[in-house]
Amino acid sequence: MTALNPSFTPGPVAASTAAAVSIPAPVGRFSLRACQADLPALSKAIGVDLPRRIGSRASGGTTEALCLGPDEWQLLTAEADAGRLAGACADIYAQVPHSLTDISDREISVRIEGPKAAEMLTLGCPRDIDRLPDGEGRRTLMDGATVILWRDGANSFRLDMWRSFAPHVIALLVTGCAELAAE
Repeated sequence: MTALNPSFTPGPVAASTAAAVSIPAPVGRFSLRACQADLPALSKAIGVDLPRRIGSRASGGTTEALCLGPDEWQLLTAEADAGRLAGACADIYAQVPHSLTDISDREISVRIEGPKAAEMLTLGCPRDIDRLPDGEGRRTLMDGATVILWRDGANSFRLDMWRSFAPHVIALLVTGCAELAAE
C-alpha cells in the first residue's frame, strides 16, 4: 500500500453540530469486471454474493461489494484480507475470465455523518440524496469530481474518490460543515 499523504491521515477532519467529516482507515479496494454468468463462481471465491442490481450492496466477513454497472463491482476488504481476495480470484481465472484490478492506492474514502450529512452532500452532488436508500451506493459527482457514494444509514455516508481529487472534495466538505452549522 502507498503511504498516505499526511493530510489524509485516518481520523477526524472537521466536525460541527451539522455533520462530521473523517477519513477512515485504509482498506483493500478492487475494481471487478465480469460477465453475469460468472457471478456464482466469483461470489464463491470472494466470499460475498455479488449483487446484480446496479446500486445494490452485499457484504460478508470483511468484504463489501457494490454493483456499479451490469458488469462492474467495487470491492472493499480489510487490508489484511486483500491478498486473500486477489489470490482467490487468480485461482479461478482460467475457468472464469474476469478483470480484477487493485485500486487501493488510487482511491481514498471520506466519511460524512450527522444530522445534516445528506444536506451537506447536496453542496456538490447533483444526485437527489433523499432518493438513495440506506445500504445502497452509486457512482456520481461531487463538485465535478467522480466519486462513489455509499449510504450507510440515514445520516451516514462514504465518498470514495481518486486521491488527486481528495483535497478539493475534503475542502468543500469542511466548508459545508461550518456553513451548515452556522444556519
